[in-house]
Order: sequence, then C-alpha cells, then structure tokens
Amino acid sequence: MRIDAELLNSSWKIRYEDLLFLDNSKSTSSVNSMAMGSSAAKHLHAYNNVANYEGRMVMVKKLTTTKLELSKDILMELRNMRLVEHANITRFIGACMTMETPYVVNEFCPKGSLQDILQNDSVKLDASFKNSLMIDMAKGLNYLHNSILGLHGRLSSSNCLIDSRFVLKVTDFGLHKLMGNEKEETHNQDKLLWRAPELLRDPSKLPTKESDIYSAAIILQEIVTRTGPFETERLQIGTEGILEKVASHGNDPLRPSIPSDACDAEIISVMKQCWAEKPDERLTSKALLASVRRLSKGTNSENILDNLLSRMEQYASNLEVLVSERTAAFLEEKKRSETLLYEVLPKTVADQLKRGNSVDPESFDSVTIFFSDIVGFTSLSAASTPMQVVTLLNDLYTCFDGIIGHFDVYKVETIGDAYMVVSGLPVPNGLCHAREIANISLALVKAVSSIEIRHVPDKTLQLRAGVHSECRIHIYLVLHILLND
Repeated sequence: MRIDAELLNSSWKIRYEDLLFLDNSKSTSSVNSMAMGSSAAKHLHAYNNVANYEGRMVMVKKLTTTKLELSKDILMELRNMRLVEHANITRFIGACMTMETPYVVNEFCPKGSLQDILQNDSVKLDASFKNSLMIDMAKGLNYLHNSILGLHGRLSSSNCLIDSRFVLKVTDFGLHKLMGNEKEETHNQDKLLWRAPELLRDPSKLPTKESDIYSAAIILQEIVTRTGPFETERLQIGTEGILEKVASHGNDPLRPSIPSDACDAEIISVMKQCWAEKPDERLTSKALLASVRRLSKGTNSENILDNLLSRMEQYASNLEVLVSERTAAFLEEKKRSETLLYEVLPKTVADQLKRGNSVDPESFDSVTIFFSDIVGFTSLSAASTPMQVVTLLNDLYTCFDGIIGHFDVYKVETIGDAYMVVSGLPVPNGLCHAREIANISLALVKAVSSIEIRHVPDKTLQLRAGVHSECRIHIYLVLHILLND
C-alpha cells in the first residue's frame, strides 16, 4: 500500500512549461556561451538540450517513443530512479510525460563527458587524475550494482560525465522499461564497441552486471591510453571487423591492445579480468573498485579535499597553458593583419583606422608623382605563359619595393606592368618630393636593366618612366644634375 501510494504521488512529474530552454529553437549551439566548457561543446552525449528548471541547469533527453502508457512497471522505474542517489551518479530530476514526445531530465554536468575530456588534447591528464577518473567510475558502477536498479545496461565513456568539481558521474542508467521502445542506433556501429560479446551475439539478450563490467574495462582502456575503444584495431580492420571478431567464438578473442608503457601491468591485468570471454569469470563491481583503489595507492580514498584541490590545480595549469598558446597565436595573427593593412593603406591612415577614428579627405598643395611601365611588355606577355608573366612581375616588383623603401615616397598601386609612386603625401615634405621622385626614377631605371627574365634570359628589360609635379623646374634641375653626374 505504501508503494502504491508512492506511485500515485508522481513526484517525478515535470511540466514542460517549467523547462526554460537556453534558446527558442532548443538547439545545443547556445550551450557554449552559457555554462558548458569547450570540451562539452563537442557533444552532449545522449542528451539533446540544456534547460533551466527551478533555478538550476538540467540536461533534457528527448525520447523517440511517441506512444507511451504509464504502466505499473514504468511507474516503479520512475519511483526507483528518484530513490537512488550517490556522489558518482547523476541525479534523476524527473520526466515530462505531458507532451506527445516524452522527456527525461537529469542533473547537468558542465565539463562534458569523459569521452570529451580524453579527446581534448589541451587537457593534461597525469597519473593521479586518471586514477581519480577510474575510481569515480568504479564507485558509481558499484553503487548501481548494489542499488535497487541492479545494473547500468548502457555504460560507455560518453555516459560518464564530469561535473564542475571534476568528479566523474555515471549517467543514462535505469528506465529500461520506459526506454524499451527506443530505436536502436544500429547505423552507428561505434556505439557497439562497449558492448559485451554475449550481447553482440544475441541482440535480444538483456544486459547484465557482467556485461557492465566488460564495458567498464573498455572505459579503463580509454583512460589509460587516452584513445577511443579498440583504436589500434579500428585503423587495421575497421569497426565492423572488430565487432565480428569480438562476437565470434574463439580461443583468442579480440580485445583492445594496450602499449606496455601506457600503464602498470597490474592495471592491464585488471582489465583482462573484466573483459574475460566467460561472464562468470569477470570481476564483480566490488572487486573492480577494490582493485583500482589498491592500484591507485590511496588516490581519492581518504584525502578527498586534497584530491579535489589537486584536480583544480591541474585544471588551472591546463588553462594557463591554453591561454598562453591562444594569446601567442592571437598576437601573431594581429601582427600579420597589421602588416597586410600597412601594405594596403598609408601608415598614418591605417593607424587612425586601428584607433577607431574616421579618416577625412585631405588636400595637398604640391606633390610629385612617378609612373612607369615596361617597354614591349605586351608582346613579351603574348609570347609567355601566365605563370611566366606572374613570375616576371613578382621579380620586378620585389626589386622595386626594395628600392623605394630607401626614399620618402609612397607606393600607390601596381596594375600589370604599371608602377605608380608618389612623394609629398600622406606626410608633406615641403619641396623635397621633387628630389625624392627624381632620385627614385633614376634608381629604378638603372635597376631594371639588371633584372633577369627567367624564361628569356638573353633579353633585357627597359623601363619607361614619367614624372608629374607642381615643381617642374625642380624636377628638371635635379634630373639634369644627376644625369650629368
């Protein structure tokens, strides 16, 4: 009678209107800017949305089941889910059954899944951190195996979430009756890599505690090697080949290969016991927890506060390295952008734009302009390939740009073989612009004769130069003196 009263109480019920999704479209794209880290942004494991419920963040899973009858078995599952609570499992908040499509609501873990952490190269995992993750996973699984739920049934690294204190919490457990009509993702064979061989041979067989232990061993392999399940084997025979070999009966069943230097031999021995071919030869969850605790030499057993501080220090160190790398990359990109900007615009104009100021038009009373082209360039281009023309112009303007850097001039533009330079702007230089342009004219005319045409080495280039200035008499005198010299 007491249980029946609890079933009718329906404390698990959640109204859809009380779930405040992060955006109107209920997409996961806005999660990054709210509460999740960069690692969690890559994938939200089995859950579809993040929402705010009664002032706290929750994960919302949308079930594919559309026709659902709340039988006594399902009500019992929902009641049992509310009863289980442990530091290493996510808390079941409730379910929304008022809509056509049901929703399951669980505790939110902002750091993403274990799979995200392992795949994120910017997060450094030392031996202590790895041991903590293994112990947390074993603790959560051991609690489930000894709870009213009895087992997990869908254990994988994507179902192990990391909370804000870097504690691993097992999720997506229970509710087997409620999710009994869920469509199996057979198109994604990667999800089957954690499945025990006896379940691969007979998909209709229900999960067991022993199959959970097999899945836990695969997660241990992911943690110690920091790679995906069967990573080496997948490169050789692919996921389908792995599943066939794992499911086949043989004297030497396929299991993940682990480099000898990845971890201690004792941890490898524990994994081998957990993924034994015969289910009854596998470790129990209690024995698994005891083994990883012993191998970790007390990590996360007694000094909980010390271990938590160690995790936070490790995370802070990772952030410092990441920020330093990103800052250096930003400064390098900023330098390249400024260099490009200075090549396109005068430095005075570019500096004003960088400061956010507007650039007003200016008028200059007196300037001198130089313009030039190559004699016979049209016929030379007609007899050359496009790449040969580009190479010639590149050699020509590389030489010119190196020369004008020694004079008080500004290159306006280059179009084809035309080269235009001006002096007296954007920084006025009195009447010196006539002298500067006269000097640069002679320097370029002299330099062009030394430029070799790569595809026509016996031909010499000639430069046709022109000058326009308000100080025509100055230009004439300067050129006259220089040419006579």
